[in-house]
Amino acid sequence: MAAPIALIQGASRGLGLEFCKHILKSKTPAGVIATCRNPDGAAELRGLAGQHPGRLTVLRLDVNREEDIREAAQRVKENFGRLDLIVNSSAMLHPSGKGETSLRDVSAQGIISTLTTNTVGPLVMAKYFAPLLQKGGGGFGQQPAEKAKQHSGIIVNITAKVGSIGDNGLGGWYSYRLSKAALNMATRNLSIELGRSRPKVVCVSLHPGTVNTDLSRPYHKNVPKDRLFSSEHSVTCLMSIIEALNIEKTGKAYNWDGTELPW
Repeated sequence: MAAPIALIQGASRGLGLEFCKHILKSKTPAGVIATCRNPDGAAELRGLAGQHPGRLTVLRLDVNREEDIREAAQRVKENFGRLDLIVNSSAMLHPSGKGETSLRDVSAQGIISTLTTNTVGPLVMAKYFAPLLQKGGGGFGQQPAEKAKQHSGIIVNITAKVGSIGDNGLGGWYSYRLSKAALNMATRNLSIELGRSRPKVVCVSLHPGTVNTDLSRPYHKNVPKDRLFSSEHSVTCLMSIIEALNIEKTGKAYNWDGTELPW
């Protein structure tokens, strides 16, 4: 069986970079395609590529540009011909770096920018890369014995608990909450369409917990110490969920601990 291939979108830092490290270390001989807006400025990612020659490929891809996504998909098709896993990990809190605390802080451009990165980008990724996932070998997740229930690939959209409508008791953060709630709907839609396909693609949203990254750093003082995760710990939890996925679990959102997150 051919080695699995994972594509990590938003791989220059934070969770995306950690997904690359984890898969390269823990899933030999899997290959990783890492995408980011500016590979030349991604020193740590380039260093990782040097440590794993032939296993890590770095591609330029700005998730806000459909042309970039289309070109990257074409390159992956030509060079690899298939994918087993896509993780959409790039995200922004808001162009200002802070979530809106009230209606006064809301702007049309802020909402549009946040939605473009957090929601539109992952959906357009699915549009161009789903055909490659349908050619995958199902190298991630659990494969049941029954052929009709086996999957060829997995799409993981990194969501956030604040995107849950059912869990929202505080309000605020309009742009970010809207973008993640809409991303969850995109995941659900994709799971229905790609769950009917032959072969099937599993689609889930995963909440990584509160992770010590640039996005969440301004809000750490409100987080209990045992609930502030390193990128390494979060990704270890998320990969254990990914490796337990099957077509029965498609179309849902899961917390870092594997419990289901309400929409």
